[in-house]
Amino acid sequence: MSDTSATLQRIQALTEQLHHLNYQYYQRDISEISDQEFDQLLAELQQLEAEHPDLALPNSPTRRVGGTITKQFPTADHRYPMLSLGNTYSEDDLREFDERVQKGLEGAPYSYVCELKIDGVAMSLRYEHGQLTQGVTRGDGTRGDVVTANVRTIKTLPLALRPGDNRPEDFEVRGEVFLPLPVFEELNAEREQNGEALLANPRNAASGTLKLQNSAQVAARKLRFYAYSLLTPGRHFASHSAALEALTRYGLPVSDTWRRAATISEVLDFVHYWAKKRFDLPVATDGIVIKVDNLRQQDQLGYTAKSPRWAIAYKYPAEAARTRLNEVLYNVGRTGAVTPVAVLTPVPLAGTVVKRATLHNANQIEALDLRLGDLVFVEKGGEIIPKITGVDLDARPAGATPIQYPTACPACGTPLVRPEGEAHFRCPNERGCPPQLRARLEHYVSRKALNIDGLGAETVGRFFELGMVKTPADIYDLPARRPELVTLERLGEKSIDNLITGIEASRQVPFPRVLFGMGIRYVGETVAQKLAAHYRGIDALMVASAEEMAAVPEVGGVIAVAAAHWFQQPENRQLIERLRQAGVQLEVTGEAPVPASDRLAGLTFVLSGVFEQHSRDELQQLIISNGGKITGSISKKLSYLVAGENMGPAKREKALGFKVPIISETDLMALLPAPDEVRSPEMAPEEEALRPPAPPAAGPGQQGLLF
Repeated sequence: MSDTSATLQRIQALTEQLHHLNYQYYQRDISEISDQEFDQLLAELQQLEAEHPDLALPNSPTRRVGGTITKQFPTADHRYPMLSLGNTYSEDDLREFDERVQKGLEGAPYSYVCELKIDGVAMSLRYEHGQLTQGVTRGDGTRGDVVTANVRTIKTLPLALRPGDNRPEDFEVRGEVFLPLPVFEELNAEREQNGEALLANPRNAASGTLKLQNSAQVAARKLRFYAYSLLTPGRHFASHSAALEALTRYGLPVSDTWRRAATISEVLDFVHYWAKKRFDLPVATDGIVIKVDNLRQQDQLGYTAKSPRWAIAYKYPAEAARTRLNEVLYNVGRTGAVTPVAVLTPVPLAGTVVKRATLHNANQIEALDLRLGDLVFVEKGGEIIPKITGVDLDARPAGATPIQYPTACPACGTPLVRPEGEAHFRCPNERGCPPQLRARLEHYVSRKALNIDGLGAETVGRFFELGMVKTPADIYDLPARRPELVTLERLGEKSIDNLITGIEASRQVPFPRVLFGMGIRYVGETVAQKLAAHYRGIDALMVASAEEMAAVPEVGGVIAVAAAHWFQQPENRQLIERLRQAGVQLEVTGEAPVPASDRLAGLTFVLSGVFEQHSRDELQQLIISNGGKITGSISKKLSYLVAGENMGPAKREKALGFKVPIISETDLMALLPAPDEVRSPEMAPEEEALRPPAPPAAGPGQQGLLF
């Protein structure tokens, strides 16, 4: 057997094994091997694919981590139109719907299927020969965006279906892509700390995530999927319930909350049961979908111009409450953003007792004309985040005065500033404002950063209040202070042992996570990874200019300015030196990628516009791997401006003014060495663009539903 054949067999075996393990873990809650063993298998597959990119399979489990860059999303026709359902908020309307069904079926017996209406983004998936080949958004119902690369990152969604089960060779699955509530809340908490606008609800967050151009960022958002319909060119099932059961057998995720109902009374019982119970679920829901179960009876009932006569969606009314605004508190986040929070008289709302509501910023307080003592109307945005939607002006106390936003930091008294173009006021006292210092410590030890076992947010906050830890570097002095630690209440010997072990282990945390943990404004996980991969160490980062950082993929000007400013501060440089002395990882381990050539050595490039053959990231990597440099601005020292489509006229004029040569993507490729001249032609498989298959022709047949 040739080496290539052996490698292909190993890739196929690893792929099948990892698909099976993913199915067991995500669909059956069974862990057949440890996380470490799974990661080792995945790493082996990634290594083989990197060495043999031509042997990588389209639905490889490595696609879960993303990495594909999509400049624009192509569109595809839906083979079965994605129709909308008729909505109602009235139980009387459900009874009338049942009467219409009974009349349309001329008295024949029938039953319903009731399903929770997941508040997500409708998605159509195509499976051919058991392999996921396409993911398309609803679009206008007849044509949508192809987002296959992003869909492949959804871990609960099988890329390859289980064999057997009399499965159709070619079929479509309709369902909802959604963001689990814990993930949504974590995402918003991070945005609030960074002073960014909060996402309104999980549905909008999921929709925006699916349109991200970098599938690695999509993978980080941890989207999920529930299937609710199976469509085939022919009739494979007698009922909708049978199709749902088949989807589960095939390994697709189907919410186990659906039920059959023999009568409209049982439908209403289902509606009543989930009116409150749905708030216990880790997913946002906003109603119930009711469908006639028998597929032939669905055909008999048919369609109106816009929706089927055999299905209807019952929407739960948005829950609102009226309560009194007693106080406004002002929280100071890690970046100094001051966020107002309304303190309310406790009131039951959407399954919880609401005591506080976010007010976002000064603009919202002014727009609502809020005054202390007002009776306010409170709803849950997307039934998740409590928010004040209005004021009962008829009940306003006499002489009530408008709320005055503070001009000084509520924690340290420093005058607040409001940067141009930002909605938040900020406390600029980065070095002395206690909430900022504490929040940065909590960020450093958080799960996505150093993840120090035994040193969670509460414990590090306690150390901060005691004056034992003021900066992340102080954490590494704690093991030497064990005699002092044993004197603290609620901190036993075992807890101290775990703490010290966790601190020691954190010295081995990879550099990208350390960089993220430093809490540089705008530098999230993805940006930290990009900066670490590009500069490979803290020393190179410390001397990099904002202009140079802005040229790194995924960084950009605003982030680069903030990062360069952070590294220039003496206190931060001192922190870095203390972390270095503590043995924290401040550079990327392993050898740097071998340059393909030095053909572009001494040349500097600016890329502008949209390119046809490569993504901008790919062109930047090609330039860097052949010895060239990337910059973000045009000057006399620039070697070339590489112009793509829709390049801004200002850059062109500036380049002409400095007499900088303007070249095309094709011209740039001509500057690069031929393939046989390249020393080490490597491109990570995650940088390859996934090309979706040609869209199927639309034709008559079953109708798809959006709900």
